[in-house]
Amino acid sequence: MFDSLENAYQAMGISKEVFDFCQRIEVSLEERFRAIDKITECNQLKVLNAMQKHHLAEAHFAPTTGYGYNDIGRETLEKVYADIFGTEAALVRPQITCGTHALYLALSSNLRPGDELISPVGKPYDTMEEIIGIRPSRCSLAEYGVSYRQVELLPDGTFDYEKIRNSISDKTKIAAIQRSKGYLTRPTFSVGQIGELIAFIKQINPDIICMVDNCYGEFVELKEPSNVGADMVVGSLIKNPGGGLAPIGGYICGTKECVENAYYRLTAPGLGGEVGATLGTNKDFLQGLFMAPQVVGGALKGAIFAANLYEKLGFSCVPDSKESRYDIIQAVTFHDPQKVIAFCEGIQYAAPVDSHVTPTPWAMPGYDSDVIMAAGAFISGASIELSADAPMHEPYTVYFQGGLSYHHAKFGIMKSLAQLEKKGLIKVFL
Repeated sequence: MFDSLENAYQAMGISKEVFDFCQRIEVSLEERFRAIDKITECNQLKVLNAMQKHHLAEAHFAPTTGYGYNDIGRETLEKVYADIFGTEAALVRPQITCGTHALYLALSSNLRPGDELISPVGKPYDTMEEIIGIRPSRCSLAEYGVSYRQVELLPDGTFDYEKIRNSISDKTKIAAIQRSKGYLTRPTFSVGQIGELIAFIKQINPDIICMVDNCYGEFVELKEPSNVGADMVVGSLIKNPGGGLAPIGGYICGTKECVENAYYRLTAPGLGGEVGATLGTNKDFLQGLFMAPQVVGGALKGAIFAANLYEKLGFSCVPDSKESRYDIIQAVTFHDPQKVIAFCEGIQYAAPVDSHVTPTPWAMPGYDSDVIMAAGAFISGASIELSADAPMHEPYTVYFQGGLSYHHAKFGIMKSLAQLEKKGLIKVFL
């Protein structure tokens, strides 16, 4: 019977012990949740203002096919994105297959043979390694004569400004700044920190293009990296800004020159942004964008709930239970592959789609080790929906994110704990 909250959770496989433990955690977070609600409300108004400013109308939802000439919906969508991110231009297209593709597009269109790419924030996300050529791959930037330098972070996770200064050369064309942690346990950078780094780089050479990988960070704060000097911000529509409705796509917002270069790389020289049919995606892109601040707010609450729960059980969490949040990802380190697998099983069993499926580690393309992924999503691979993934190597850290509502994110975390308890890998003490 779903005649009370406790009975509802028990019917969904949550024991009284886990329910009571989680309820106490939630009550302690009321003040933090109210602070998130204020940011969410402000970002909601920002999105609404951009849509009203550009006179969004039902006509903009009409699909186009073929070349996609004169797609007024596509043109309005990109104006709305540019306005929200405070940039000169935007490229928002279903032809961009994922966040990795968007990043490759931004880099390859603005780098030329003999240029140098620098990462001032240490190791990039795994799928970027083949793009850059750290791990050899066909059509990598290295194959086209682009060199690469990497400056490690200091032990406390902050920027090593001295080494950054010494690493920048006359060939340095782009500084790639990854906002989120990827498969690392370093801190995620705030917009303020990113702004300080960009200002430092621009003092050395104002012509260096500063590109920010904004994945998982959109609408978490009141500002975006493009508001503090980034020449390009890049992300995926099946993460934060798609609001769980975008079925595919990515975005690049930035200076007119950088974005136009990306247009020509995406399509062809001479065609640029004038072509690219939207095939009926405009409504989902725009409605998802409208929903995004609310969805991100719920995902943030879920991440904070997860950190407080697992930290109380003795596990290391990044960010920890008290730290400020700059993306929606919560890392929990188990130092045990069986606990990682059980956690991901719990997340999968909490899904609305494929809840009957058991995730297992596999050799996923683009990664250098087996990866386990839990994602019973309406949009395949959409990590703004309830999901978790982990590379299967030490320190056996799982990365949890998403949830289209806070209550689903909360249930997913409770289910992960229930699965760990069921397997005898953890004991919840009241």
